[in-house]
Amino acid sequence: MDKRIEIISVIKEQGLVPLFFHPSEQVSIATVQSLYEGGCRVIEYTNRGTEALRNFLALRKIADADLPGMYLGAGTIKDESAANAFINAGADFLISPGLAEDVFDAAYSDKILWIPGCMTITEIMKAEQFGIQLIKLFPGNLLGPSYVQSIKEVFPNLLFMPTGGVELEKENLSAWFKSGVCAVGMGSKLISKEILEKQDYQKIIKLSTEALKMIKAIRKN
Repeated sequence: MDKRIEIISVIKEQGLVPLFFHPSEQVSIATVQSLYEGGCRVIEYTNRGTEALRNFLALRKIADADLPGMYLGAGTIKDESAANAFINAGADFLISPGLAEDVFDAAYSDKILWIPGCMTITEIMKAEQFGIQLIKLFPGNLLGPSYVQSIKEVFPNLLFMPTGGVELEKENLSAWFKSGVCAVGMGSKLISKEILEKQDYQKIIKLSTEALKMIKAIRKN
């Protein structure tokens, strides 16, 4: 199976893509291990600091050695240079905040899954023309579930994943999944700055386990 299709399948099944960045290599490693223990098999490590690439290389080694079935992606990829750097570092997929065509070119040439961020109908149409299957709706808190309901029929072949402001609570998650999204991206609402500062890894395991269970229950209903 094409690895890109495989990753999309796991994202759909998981229903959640946790995302975070921390400048400390050890905190980053422990956070990924905790998310894995909580049941997450797809994680986005965001490119938001000078240490991101170095840390990602360390995460890749740990994932390959100790975390079977883990897909590790790089987020906040805004240009071709960053795309190539993280592809070379072993990223399984790339996520961008917007529709960066040079990132698409880099990902396409390496047969790497690229999930672009879109906000407008024009951007979504362009992504569809590129052959993109999964789109990150960003920022999710500004668009809201009603936006997905409004556009879903126009783009029946596309999958949507809102990111930004998705809450770890039943009502909010229910509204998103009822609108027709295939998954949600969750950053600080799942892995808060406070949790990372305290290095409270048991809390990360607990919250990620709860989030996955909640999403599973919502989908059943």
